[in-house]
Amino acid sequence: MKLIEIRGHAGAFAENKDTARDLRLNEIIPALERKEEVVLDFSGVDATTQSFIHALISDLLRKYGSDVLDRIEFKSCNETVRKIITIVVDYMQEGMD
Repeated sequence: MKLIEIRGHAGAFAENKDTARDLRLNEIIPALERKEEVVLDFSGVDATTQSFIHALISDLLRKYGSDVLDRIEFKSCNETVRKIITIVVDYMQEGMD
């Protein structure tokens, strides 16, 4: 299992798309390629932007399909963060149909 603490990389307000891209390329994709489960821990993250979440996970959905969501856990998300993740996932899945 690969644990990624979002606050440690992006702070309490996760908004930097470059940070999200770097996490995706350097942490998430290598873990998925090793067949590891990925835990994205949002402890201490008060809010995020849609563009941050999009940069973090949209390419994963394109590359691996929606089944990749079975291998990624979104941990300790508050309601605001959870809603934004849901919006991005729903949007990406609509485009995949």
